[in-house]
Parts: sequence; structure tokens; C-alpha cells
Amino acid sequence: MLFGIIGGDRRQEELLALLRRDGYTAAACGVAGEMDWDAAVAAEVVILPLPLCKEGDTLNIEGPRRGAGALFRQFRRDQLILAGQVKPAQAALAAELDLKLVDYFRREELTVANAAATAEGTVQVILEHLERSLLGSQCLVLGFGRIGKLLARKLRVLGADVTVSARKAQDLELARILGFRRIKTGNWAGALAQYDGIVNTVPAPVVIPEHLQSIRKDCALLELASLPGGFCTEAQALPGYLAARALPGQYAPESAAAIIRSAIFRSLNQEEAS
Repeated sequence: MLFGIIGGDRRQEELLALLRRDGYTAAACGVAGEMDWDAAVAAEVVILPLPLCKEGDTLNIEGPRRGAGALFRQFRRDQLILAGQVKPAQAALAAELDLKLVDYFRREELTVANAAATAEGTVQVILEHLERSLLGSQCLVLGFGRIGKLLARKLRVLGADVTVSARKAQDLELARILGFRRIKTGNWAGALAQYDGIVNTVPAPVVIPEHLQSIRKDCALLELASLPGGFCTEAQALPGYLAARALPGQYAPESAAAIIRSAIFRSLNQEEAS
């Protein structure tokens, strides 16, 4: 079986090494300095990045700008295409072209493991970015999904005073049960001034211009969510803002690659069984 790996970050670089170490033949383009485009595109199993695109239709790949749509039109119907965080428009195009496209990020075991790696990476970023110790720091976590839950717990273990912000009543109640302070998203009314760090996990604008006057200039603002993210454009101009996306690829690429490898082979087994 010939694998083709196209684009991505250090996770795909480590994945390439893992596959070759296991004895598989793998061609790569835009990964680890390799640029074997033709062989990677023609492989039996093509592994595309996580996320598939940086923004819009722009493929997440080193080197010249390439469109995901143009790439899809080069694939054959007999290939298996694996990609992470596929957008509806790209999924629709794959269906129109009758391609076998699998979004490996939809696998539950991968999303959970990715959330854990993201939470760990976030703690490291906060420790590098804050001007003070986490012990006794006031931290606000926006969103209480997989990443938000794990991150809130890790921050509390390190001594931070953690508040969870969420919209859903069940999330706010769970935060209360777990012993966190909680506040409904958007109902901040000047409360943001107390925080030393605000971490967003919500992939939609929640911090808007009217909230900015209450955010301290020394407050660390970390964006974990995919575009458009939770911080408005004006918030992104604040001195404490940092876009901290794709943290598993930066802080735990080897572990992240092993997780992706496992998800890919489970997807392959399912395709063979169907």
C-alpha cells in the first residue's frame, strides 16, 4: 500500500516517519521539506492535513499556495482520501466528484486525545505568556466543551482560580458541580477586568468590541479555537493577544502523530470491511 502525505505541520512530519518506520512506502509533499507532489497525489491512500485548510479553500501546506478544490479534482475515484476538519463545501465537492473522503477528525477517540494534548499545550503557553505565576492567578475559560473541561481542571491543579464561561445551562451546572466559578457567556458587565488570563475555545465571536474596555492591558488572551475564533478583530490587536491554534502539532507532535495514525488505520479497516 502506498501512502501519500500532503501538507500539515509537525504532526504530519512525525506521521510520515511512523509509517516508514512501520515498513510502509510513503510519498510526501509539503512535509519535512519533501516535495514529491505527483507521487503523493497518486497514492492509494492520501492523508491530508489537520485542519485541511488554513482559511477558505487554501490548503494547509508549506510552499506555494494551493487550493483544496483544485487538489480534489486531481484525485481518482479508487483512492481513499483522509483529511481533518473538512468543511461542508469541501465535503460537498468530494461527493460531487464521487471521491471516498473520510474526515478522520470525526473519530471520537482522536478528538478526545487531541483535546487532552491541546489542554496540556495551552498550560505551557500560558506559563510562557503570563507575567506572573499561575498560582493565585484569575483565569477565565470561554467554552466548556472537551478542551474547556480538561483545561479548566489542569489550570486549577496548578493553583489558578478558574472561572468557566458557557451559554448552555447544563454546562454551567456541570461547572458548578465540578467546583468552578461560572458565568454565562456575554453576561460579563465589566467582570473581565479581574482576569489575568482569558482562554477561548469557542469557534465563534464571543468577545466583542464593547467588552474590551474592561480587559486589562496586561491580561493574556489566548485563542485556541479555529477561525474565526472567539476574539473580535479589535481584541486581536491588544498586546496580550496570542493565537495558539494547533498546539498538539507544536508541543506534542510525536504523540499527536501516533493518535492520527491510529485513527487512520481504524478508518482503513472500516473501509475494507464495508
